[in-house]
Amino acid sequence: MRPTRARTTTAVMAAALTAACLLGAAPAGAASAQTGPAKSGPAKSASAKTASAKTGEPLEYVAIGDSFAAGPLIPDQNQLSCLRSARNYPAVAAEALGARLTDVSCSGAKVSDFAGRQFGLLAPQYEALKPSTDLVTVTIGGNDVSLVATALGCVNLLPKPTGISCADTAASKGDPTAKAIDAWSATFGKALDEVHRRAPNAKIVVAGYATYIREDGCWPTQPIWDKDGNYLQARVNQLNGVLAAQSRAHHATYVDTAAVSAGHDTCAAPSERYIEGLVPTSVAAPLHPNARGMEAFGKAVAGAARG
Repeated sequence: MRPTRARTTTAVMAAALTAACLLGAAPAGAASAQTGPAKSGPAKSASAKTASAKTGEPLEYVAIGDSFAAGPLIPDQNQLSCLRSARNYPAVAAEALGARLTDVSCSGAKVSDFAGRQFGLLAPQYEALKPSTDLVTVTIGGNDVSLVATALGCVNLLPKPTGISCADTAASKGDPTAKAIDAWSATFGKALDEVHRRAPNAKIVVAGYATYIREDGCWPTQPIWDKDGNYLQARVNQLNGVLAAQSRAHHATYVDTAAVSAGHDTCAAPSERYIEGLVPTSVAAPLHPNARGMEAFGKAVAGAARG
């Protein structure tokens, strides 16, 4: 029996609510993190390939970032406050590198949570960084510029022209999301400088955001009109451009997960998706990587860390 429009609407709205809640969920408890003193020093790019070789000890790897790194709802969740998965891309990369991982990535995180207490309780993510850290991975920015909220504003359950185009709305307002991304660029550069200051011997790898929806979309598989899908991915690409440019300017290595996930977006067959759509087809949060995607992203990050 085919699902009724009412059932489809209910499923999409429930998924949208889940995605929105990831931006500000109340914590179940405080996250633990390794802490160490911060020391100033010149920013430089290290190679994680041979780090710790002199001591024969595993790489000390710290992952900081938001839900793209944390992996909300992907089994098994090992930190409920942050909806963090034991099979997120930092865990995959750590396994590939034989590294000792301290993962403080947290769903809903913004750059301000690197230095401040997310939810008023969690330790600042920067506190996990130490002079002995060999590798740091970073994914951040989506919450700072409200990308999930932008995506939810693009949902249209009915075909054109019945509804409101988020692309047209953005254009009529001078595209505030695009302006927010440009304005945020310097904030990220300063964050990378602080990572270098606290972990002066570490290689920093920045993982960008994925290809969420292909050109012209796939309505009604994903209930976003063609022009709106193009607008939404253009904003993701713009944010990735900022992450890449600031990485180059601040001695970090950028990993293009959009390229890794091309053809594996929310429009792909469920068995081929790296990113879940508004109604997930595997155990993962809407509009976030699934376990398959985390595996691919983790391998790409590990490759960059070795380079």
